[in-house]
Amino acid sequence: MKILLLVNPFSSSVTRRSQVLIGKTLSADHEVTVSETRRRDHATRLAQGAAVDGTDLVVVLGGDGTLNEAANGLAGSATALAPLPGGSTNVFSRTIGMPDDPIDASLTLLEALEAGRLHRRGMGKVNGRYFLFHTGVGFDAAVVEQVERRAQWKRWGGHAWFIAATVDTFFRHFDRDAMTFTVEHTEVGAEPGRPDPSPATGVMTVVLNSSPYTYLGPRPLDVAPDATLDRPLVAITMEKASAASLVKAAAASLSGERGLGGIKGISYRPNLASVTVTGTSPLPHQVDGDHLGETDTLRFSHEPNSITLVLPHVPAPDVAT
Repeated sequence: MKILLLVNPFSSSVTRRSQVLIGKTLSADHEVTVSETRRRDHATRLAQGAAVDGTDLVVVLGGDGTLNEAANGLAGSATALAPLPGGSTNVFSRTIGMPDDPIDASLTLLEALEAGRLHRRGMGKVNGRYFLFHTGVGFDAAVVEQVERRAQWKRWGGHAWFIAATVDTFFRHFDRDAMTFTVEHTEVGAEPGRPDPSPATGVMTVVLNSSPYTYLGPRPLDVAPDATLDRPLVAITMEKASAASLVKAAAASLSGERGLGGIKGISYRPNLASVTVTGTSPLPHQVDGDHLGETDTLRFSHEPNSITLVLPHVPAPDVAT
């Protein structure tokens, strides 16, 4: 198999030693080329080039942001994608069952390749950009922005810094009264152009392509059990960003039962083909954990069978290598 190993040398957990060891491990049975990313969106261009050149698989050693860029480069192509954990949280890698250690993950990847566990799956898309696990709008994105402003704290503080940034954003960096928006949903199979009979309004929306939303240490925040890679999108909208509502949502997510469905003050809408978020002012948004700025309107769609993934714990292969 022809493999491109894409490495983000600036990611939190990537070391020269791990890069070399992983390259040797994959090279034992496959033809491997190694490329390092140097700037934002570089992984997208490298992945696109790999697909054009007939590369069978792009392996990403980096964080969720680098993985998202590579997914955007491979969307619609036959080239498969696989993550190795190199960031601070590695949401998608952990979601599909990869070990936390990148060396161990590379061995799991080889086992999956030998078993032919390549599967065509869907992604979400927002304003032209694909996402693998979720996009956040409003308060969620404002927190990510504050985390990214102090990237060095993210590297060393990990999840503790994310919690601290959430508290700091809540009290100092987010206008909960001014930041409101409307969320309109279209379920799969609904009549085209028919207005949403029950749109949501709120200060925070997360549109999910998979679950969990993220991890706090070893524990998943499972906000939407209905969000899986072989189902349509799920949209969750919080009406108000009060301290009580945030604590209640976190507790429900950590319980691992129903996620945020059925909680007062939260709109939970599964099985969605599309979502439109319209703000009264520019809306901050983040995609797969990367803050992408502000915009007035966000249009989401579910794009079935848009990418081939290596899924180590799905036994029946449905895509030929």
